[in-house]
Amino acid sequence: MLENIRLIFLLLAWASSFLLLLGLFKPWVVLWWEDTQHRMKVLNVYGVLCAVSWVVYGVMGVV
Repeated sequence: MLENIRLIFLLLAWASSFLLLLGLFKPWVVLWWEDTQHRMKVLNVYGVLCAVSWVVYGVMGVV
């Protein structure tokens, strides 16, 4: 059970990393629902998601 949750966080971390990199080049692709799309919003949304998911993945590996 714990390994499945850890795998979900790994996939979430990889996906958010990919979308973060994509959004730095073309912000409108990953922030299509926002009125204004710019790189700072991409960093706020996907950067935080990426960092949190990598930390949770790492912490779950220690436990």
